[in-house]
Amino acid sequence: MSQKQLKEAFISNLNGTSLLEITVGLSLAPLCLLCRGLLLILYYLHYGKPLSSRKYSLLLDFLVLVSPLLFSCTVLSPIIFFMPAIIAAFCAGIFFKIYSQRKHETKVPFRQIVKDFQKTYLDPGYIPAITVFRVYVNVLTSISILAVDFPQYPRRFAKAETYGTGVMDFGVGAFIFGNALVCPEVRQKSPVTQPKFSSLARQFVSVWPLIFLGVGRLLSVKSIEYHEHTSEYGVHWNFFFTLAFVRLAASLLLAVFPRNTSWIVAINLAVLYQLVLNTTSLKMFILHGSNGRDTRDGFLNANREGLLSLFGYLAIYMASVQVGLCLLQFRNSVKGWLEAVCFLLLTVLLLFIFLHVSQAYADPVSRRMANLSYCIWVLAHSLTFFIGFVVTDLTLVFTKLLVKGSSVPCCWDAVKLPNACKKPETEGVPVGRGGKLPPICLISAINKNQLLFFLLANITTGAVNILIDTIHSKAAFTLCILHLYMFFNCFVMYILHAKNIVLKFW
Repeated sequence: MSQKQLKEAFISNLNGTSLLEITVGLSLAPLCLLCRGLLLILYYLHYGKPLSSRKYSLLLDFLVLVSPLLFSCTVLSPIIFFMPAIIAAFCAGIFFKIYSQRKHETKVPFRQIVKDFQKTYLDPGYIPAITVFRVYVNVLTSISILAVDFPQYPRRFAKAETYGTGVMDFGVGAFIFGNALVCPEVRQKSPVTQPKFSSLARQFVSVWPLIFLGVGRLLSVKSIEYHEHTSEYGVHWNFFFTLAFVRLAASLLLAVFPRNTSWIVAINLAVLYQLVLNTTSLKMFILHGSNGRDTRDGFLNANREGLLSLFGYLAIYMASVQVGLCLLQFRNSVKGWLEAVCFLLLTVLLLFIFLHVSQAYADPVSRRMANLSYCIWVLAHSLTFFIGFVVTDLTLVFTKLLVKGSSVPCCWDAVKLPNACKKPETEGVPVGRGGKLPPICLISAINKNQLLFFLLANITTGAVNILIDTIHSKAAFTLCILHLYMFFNCFVMYILHAKNIVLKFW
């Protein structure tokens, strides 16, 4: 077998992992974020000033926010069930150190602190958990697209061939979920006064970079004979095309149907698509082609997975729009967000019940078809991931109340009085008071150029695979390469953010 065939075989015919392992793995990112925030508060408590050195800030962010994820999906994957407990214990130790030192300074009882916390008003200018969610999906995807080519990356984490739930299967749907949370239809301030199809027209203009990148990826992959998993999207299709066409189709639907009925549209799309899969020969066509022997003759046969899975991804997008609208409700207090967390947890519980029913009576989860079970699974785990970041933010808000004057980048700021005139935004790191730039941090840096970060990760992944025999790499070498790869990508974003450069021209 050639090197290309070896690498294609290495990422093919896999079955995924359990829902529990994915849930445990997703809990690592919020815990890492919590650990970073507590360390910054502890630093402020000791030195009386925030960490201002950009060099040390980048180093801290990378070592705490990124490096543990690299280890968890490679050499530490056998003990991944213990890693959340280890990080949580470390965070608890830092918190109690902060609390004990604070307790000597004030005589306020813990119960009173909790009451004050519940009455605390939050900066309503943005929802940091949405920004962090989107950034971490990007980071985890960037790690996985290169790590999957190394033997230290467990095969159960890679994309499943037909049925199954791999970590990388979730990443595709999570991208769709994150994009829908910040789509123009969700952030629109005056929907009544705007023309009905104005958003659709803007989307036609805004998606051209995705189509351009899709064409560029197609041409580059074919020209250098780069290894590819054909049954993932097809011969010519790729994820950039999926993102573009889902956004266009969703804008068309949202121009026809009211935004607050997007969940109804999503349910109808997913259920009808599943009925067609089960009652016609469409499922066999997706899995085996028109001749039943996996033919790739003709454009539809060649790209059947990418084209027909659009229905499932569109359902995910429409359901996620409803989630975004729900999050836009005016919750500017800790108490309001605690109630929101409870509501979201109930929603997640119901989704997992529906997932069990769907897998038992309809079809197992299949990212290849983006069937009903896949849509429910992506929504359930995306909401779980998002809840983790909200809880992390609230925990950091509570800790900041213990240490007056402390701050954590990309986290809620407590305010004295609610600003009833200010509406919450769902995206973007807030601009500091007085027009100053926000504190430099890796999350805000990646958020500023998310598409560029993903593109850079794809380019560097290709370069590494061309230059290195990844399949036969040893553990130490693999960890070095993955850390250098991620640090380079993060460092480029960090430099651009420090210079306030946004490479967005559409």
